[in-house]
Amino acid sequence: MTTVAPDPRAGRHCHSTLNSLHATHYFSPDVGRELGAIGVTHPRAVNFAVRAAALGPVGAGAVTATFYNYKHTLVARYVPAVWESATPEQVLAARTRAVDSTLRRQLGADVVASAEMAEAARLALRATEACSRSARPLYSAHADLPVPEEPHLAYWHAATLLREHRGDGHLAVLMAAGLDGLEAMVTHTATGKGMSPKWVLDTRGWSREDWDAAAGRLRERGLLDEDGELTEQGRALRQEIERETDRLDRAPYAHLGAEGVARLTELGTGFVRTALAAGAFPADLLARR
Repeated sequence: MTTVAPDPRAGRHCHSTLNSLHATHYFSPDVGRELGAIGVTHPRAVNFAVRAAALGPVGAGAVTATFYNYKHTLVARYVPAVWESATPEQVLAARTRAVDSTLRRQLGADVVASAEMAEAARLALRATEACSRSARPLYSAHADLPVPEEPHLAYWHAATLLREHRGDGHLAVLMAAGLDGLEAMVTHTATGKGMSPKWVLDTRGWSREDWDAAAGRLRERGLLDEDGELTEQGRALRQEIERETDRLDRAPYAHLGAEGVARLTELGTGFVRTALAAGAFPADLLARR
């Protein structure tokens, strides 16, 4: 039977639903509780540890490079010191416990144990079969981890692989577009789909002066206007960035096929709506100002 490849926008939409559920754990109190129990207590240290642990006990340089939009001085404040409090293996185990608690609370026991969750896990894992390790360090590191047995954790694991696969490719596109980490966030926020400046400044280590300087550089390039909105050239650049990211990320969704992508998107959308209703994200996370 011939597998029909989905439209690139369908792959992007599918990724968005998977990524949304993956991202809920970054805002979950369960993560802080589990990491605190093994000695990692500061919220920034927790954030760096749970995402970087798959790379092993790396230094600040590797985290700054792979995360891309954090200020290096902030990263260096907590990495590699965080590995003195807990090993990457301990962090990964704590993260799994936290994700388990988070999904059970947000989705409910019936959804976690449902046939739909098992189906979504199978579909998402099938998509990961076509992911590429080349020049994708965060994806490759997570791909080395074992697949959890429980379907809701397997689904989350697959969502993580697909998130990092797309993310690693996205960083290559941002570099090719000449956008540094903060400039990328300023332009993304200006689309109305990125994090609010408050969240960027609170979590990424940048100051308001850094943000304003980045906006100034973007205005000089003709990408932002005086009100901080994207110009026509800026909108065109962001659209091209998404198209090129889609191109680099097409293999998993082409492998899954149009029918599989549509079904995985349908299932994932239901999970995300349930998580949102449970208060998975802060109310002020997304805003232009």
